Amino acid sequence: MQLQTLQLINFKNYAEARVDFSAKINVLVGKNGSGKTNLLDAIHYLALTKSAVSGPDQYCVRHGEQHFFLKGLFRKSDQLVEITSAFQTGSKKVFKEGVNEYQKLSDHIGKYPVVLIAPDDTTLVKEGSEGRRKFFDSIISQLDQVYLDSLIQYNQALRQRNGLLKIFSETNTFDATALETYDDLLIQLGNKVYKKRKAFVKEYGPLFRKFYHFIAEDEDASIQYNSELDQIGFQAGLRGNRSRDLALQRTVFGIHRDDYHFTLGSGDLKRLGSQGQQKSFIISLKLAQFDIIKKDKGFTPLLLLDDIFDKLDDFRIEKLLELIKNDELGQLFITDARPDRTAALLKQINVSSSVFDVAGGVLQAI
Repeated sequence: MQLQTLQLINFKNYAEARVDFSAKINVLVGKNGSGKTNLLDAIHYLALTKSAVSGPDQYCVRHGEQHFFLKGLFRKSDQLVEITSAFQTGSKKVFKEGVNEYQKLSDHIGKYPVVLIAPDDTTLVKEGSEGRRKFFDSIISQLDQVYLDSLIQYNQALRQRNGLLKIFSETNTFDATALETYDDLLIQLGNKVYKKRKAFVKEYGPLFRKFYHFIAEDEDASIQYNSELDQIGFQAGLRGNRSRDLALQRTVFGIHRDDYHFTLGSGDLKRLGSQGQQKSFIISLKLAQFDIIKKDKGFTPLLLLDDIFDKLDDFRIEKLLELIKNDELGQLFITDARPDRTAALLKQINVSSSVFDVAGGVLQAI
């Protein structure tokens, strides 16, 4: 899969821009804050219907404006498809594939997959379980529409159940029948999510280890999926924690508390891993994501490398360049604040690229 053309209007620091990309390697150079990452985020938005970094859609609107518009021309299986997105402050965003508007944004997920490797990815290691769940949920959702639908419905039922618990507390009442209605939904949907997560890690783990051994060579690393459902059934877990739920006004048992444990050798990556080892782990996670999507879809996703060369040592850069040289990574988008460095690295492996200078939200081919 390739992104041939991208157009932006009032997206972040871009008033208006249009760029035609190379089918292979595209390098975005410019000072920090010039808009390189924003361009990658526009690609991410068109692929996954949301920003990778900005949260609510209104944060993507250029300062002083009320709307933004994105358009991308994608090539898939020798067909060109136009994807557009429009957002107006105070209104629902519109997403279209060709002339057809999506009624559910979730129907778009997985059609135009992307993998983003960014500087703040180390939060997957350093911070709490929510980020790790979101990371793996994003991968599985691009592969399995049923999983995505089940997860969306589960989260909706969870919010409604928590809302009911708060009503019980505020009104000093309790309705077991109403609560069990949401329990039944959480059990049905949560078990689907749990089984898929468990099966996915079993498939994903060997791919991850393959890339980690490639990047770090003699070290061993692994991923373990941990869920309360490993120890007790969903129904028993909800009933056994009912009194805590009522006291805390939230649901304390379920797949929304799952976590993924990252290990290095026989120890915890967060506590024992060096900065370099954590970076190797993260890159391996993302390359395994790329590989599993490629195998499932039968085509390569877009790979976005945001300022990655600035965060890696020479050995890890060399390993990544080896993958680029062997043309294993499809269409690449690379940002770098030091254009001479990227040019030298690509020259080192004798590959050509299209280079774009970014300055204050203005793009220019070099």
